Amino acid sequence: MSDLVISTSKLTKEYIRDEFKVVALRDADLEVRRGDFVALMGPSGSGKSTLLHLTAAMDRPTSGTINVLGSDLNSLSDSAIARWRNRHVGFVFQSFNLIPVLTALENVELPLKLTHLKKGERIQHAATALRLVGLGERLGHFPRQLSGGEEQRVAIARAIVTDPDILLCDEPTGNLDARSAQEVLALISTLNKEHGKTIVMVTHDPHAAHHAARIRYLDKGELLPDGSKPQDWN
Repeated sequence: MSDLVISTSKLTKEYIRDEFKVVALRDADLEVRRGDFVALMGPSGSGKSTLLHLTAAMDRPTSGTINVLGSDLNSLSDSAIARWRNRHVGFVFQSFNLIPVLTALENVELPLKLTHLKKGERIQHAATALRLVGLGERLGHFPRQLSGGEEQRVAIARAIVTDPDILLCDEPTGNLDARSAQEVLALISTLNKEHGKTIVMVTHDPHAAHHAARIRYLDKGELLPDGSKPQDWN
């Protein structure tokens, strides 16, 4: 099996806004290999999240090709994409997106309800994921009873509970204080280094980006070559 997990060629996304065409991403060529940890950096509106969402098949490109884990995402139907995403991709958002009336355990169990696992197996998998992120003592806690850092760790547990091939993180520390952010970044690094997860992380924070093995910069919808930064980037 090839170790090439993500491959895009001339990937482009355009939107029509108030009758004007907005190019969010233009001709992006990206390769990510199995076990890699890539950070996508750039100013607001540079196309970072657009590229991440296309990789997760949460949006479709206007043109270009995108192949993830051997699947041509452009060729899949909406229903096939939903099954593919649930099987292969874990997504961590800036906002934790936890359901307030569900416990940590119940929140993490949610993605498993789309599988053929029985209730007892789902609970066991969810508890294991929470222990992995250091929340084995918080299974019965509701989101309101958790700190922001703990909420994000629940969200990470939910993202990895199906044992996805790829973990995609969109500003995972954006809503956290410095200490909680460091704990979350350490956890993400551990998932990469010790558990072999392939990770692509969008961030505007240089400190967060330097946890990654590689940093790619975007500027005005363009994915810059390896080693290049926007001219005005400090």
